[in-house]
Amino acid sequence: MRLEHRAFIYGELQQLLDTAVPWLREGLEQDDEVVVVIRESGMSPLRDELGADAKQIRFAASEDFYEHPVRTLRDYHAIVQNALPRTVRALAEPVWRDQDSRQTREWARYESLINVAFRDSGASALCPYDETALPHEIIEQARRTHPMIAHDSGTRANGAYVQPVEFGHACDSMIRFERPRHAEYRTIESDDLHDLRFFVGQRALGHGLGATVARTLVTAVNEVATNAVRHGTPPMGLWLWSDDDEFVCEIGDNGFWRPDPLAGFVPPESALQRGFGLWTVRLLVDLVELKAGWDGTFVRLHVRR
Repeated sequence: MRLEHRAFIYGELQQLLDTAVPWLREGLEQDDEVVVVIRESGMSPLRDELGADAKQIRFAASEDFYEHPVRTLRDYHAIVQNALPRTVRALAEPVWRDQDSRQTREWARYESLINVAFRDSGASALCPYDETALPHEIIEQARRTHPMIAHDSGTRANGAYVQPVEFGHACDSMIRFERPRHAEYRTIESDDLHDLRFFVGQRALGHGLGATVARTLVTAVNEVATNAVRHGTPPMGLWLWSDDDEFVCEIGDNGFWRPDPLAGFVPPESALQRGFGLWTVRLLVDLVELKAGWDGTFVRLHVRR
């Protein structure tokens, strides 16, 4: 069965309730696994409207669930798998406030990736967008990432929808790599990465990362550097620096690679599947940015301090 992925652009809370409540009750009647992930401000009004039906629904606050795009994809994937043979019906409201442009870009990419990750799941998702509170840019992104648009009287196909691969290329084209002059550099000359791991770990601790976060970052750096040694073209190296509230590591080589814009985002079926390593790296750090072309391949890992 195919995924049904709808955006619902609304102006008042009551408008959302009038659309969401019948849709959720329909899911209960069909014996779907019904999930609601919504902002705290809308949680109590929705429970009140649902009445006794709320007891049959799994609720989570968007502020807790939507912390990291790739981890959220992983968590929804687990919900879909654990619900089998039932299908999932989710009212899913991402958190768009207090984000910089990079975070907004990655969450928009996440909404697009839903169409790939759950394409054949039979799941149904209704994604609310409050047009009175959200910037115009985010509303327009909603139109580009959802194949269907819900409205008060039903659902229609969305003519503004952009296929995920095309949308991913557009996201990647926005990435700009500029290193600060104070960035430290280490060459990578062999597959013996012991000294590189030690260097990254010590610098991470010195720049204020906790021990657990530092170890996790070292694991991610080791995965990317190993891949560069095996598949890249010398010269290759690592840069690291602190930037505002982030610690950043970048691994680069001189090889040309044109990556699939979906690489490392969609949960793989096994550790043997292509893209498993990059998917793991995305889970380990707060943000991965990848820039590849004739100038080389560069993977930048961001961790909040």
